[in-house]
Amino acid sequence: MNMEWISLGSVFVGSLIVSALLVPLMIRLAFRYGVLDHPGYHKTHQNVHPLLGGGAIYVTFMLIILTGIMLLALSSAGQFPGLTEAQRYLAKQFPVFLAAVPRLLGLLIGGTLIFVLGLVDDIRGVGFSYKVKFVIQGIAAVVLVVSGTRLDFLLHPVLNGIVTILWVVGITNAFNLLDNMDGLSSGVAAIICLILGILTIQQGQYFSALMLLTLAGSTLGFLIYNFHPSKIFMGDAGSLFIGYTIAALTVSSSYVTTRSISQLPVVIPILVLGVPLFDTFSVMVIRWREKRPLFVGDNSHFSHRLLKLGMSTRQAVIFIYLVTLCVGISAILIPDLHILGSILVLIQEALIFGLISLLMVKGHRLHLLHRAVKQDLEKIQSMRSDNGTMAVK
Repeated sequence: MNMEWISLGSVFVGSLIVSALLVPLMIRLAFRYGVLDHPGYHKTHQNVHPLLGGGAIYVTFMLIILTGIMLLALSSAGQFPGLTEAQRYLAKQFPVFLAAVPRLLGLLIGGTLIFVLGLVDDIRGVGFSYKVKFVIQGIAAVVLVVSGTRLDFLLHPVLNGIVTILWVVGITNAFNLLDNMDGLSSGVAAIICLILGILTIQQGQYFSALMLLTLAGSTLGFLIYNFHPSKIFMGDAGSLFIGYTIAALTVSSSYVTTRSISQLPVVIPILVLGVPLFDTFSVMVIRWREKRPLFVGDNSHFSHRLLKLGMSTRQAVIFIYLVTLCVGISAILIPDLHILGSILVLIQEALIFGLISLLMVKGHRLHLLHRAVKQDLEKIQSMRSDNGTMAVK
């Protein structure tokens, strides 16, 4: 096994273990300082939950990345005389790392800003207005663009920067919206990171792969405690940080290779992120159609519609995991496919979400039917009760 695979495996396993060890600490801190999520309104949980799970994900990600930077710096200075093979390998990567330092700093600074935004939201209990959130998220996205992380396939640099900002803010909020059921956002994020990690490994993008696998391990370590029935929630701090980091890494990675026949691989991030994008789009359409506030939580999400079809929480979450895998695995094939093959993959993805849309509509209609029947039964029961009372009189 070469050193590249050892390092990739080490960051994945290491981040998973560190995250899993940090979560119990976050649970205790959340209860001690009252950072809790209470049942109510559109929420599906029945018990009070600690809200600091995002802290475990953030701290793990930063700790692993900063440890990697330290090892690279020490190896370039010849500080590992007993590990000559590892030292040579790390020293070889150091010039590549130096070239990526501005973009890495942009990611870490922007990610920290997003995490603090979510953490303050969680601690306050009363969320910031969506306008304030959008402004701060926009600033964090601008930090990325200024550091050099931006799209490059459009005709004008300004246009590339604007689309990058919109993409980062959109994906950041998509994962925040997806965090509506035990294990959903964290599990989907882990699957997406692993799929994107495979793509970047195939294309030799070592540092992108390292960060994606670090985030995958961090979310999986948290998922151990977050899968239904959950012991902790990631809160806005976790969901916003995950969304921002994934968005940034999709922009910093390249999907068009020397083997690619067309530019179609640029749509790979859209396909891999199909589930959170579909959930966000469908929720916004439903709220707009029903003339409800676009940025107020409700039970119109993909996952909630599956519950209305009769699925349990676990079944609904696993179903969404499988959909994420289906669309993601298909996307892995695109860089090496000819144009017709790529178009067929795109059609397949569209058909998958078309079928899901039909399921969502069916689930909503069944829910309305059950509610109407329940109301009719309650009326009949009330009438019988009234008649019985009159007979006694």
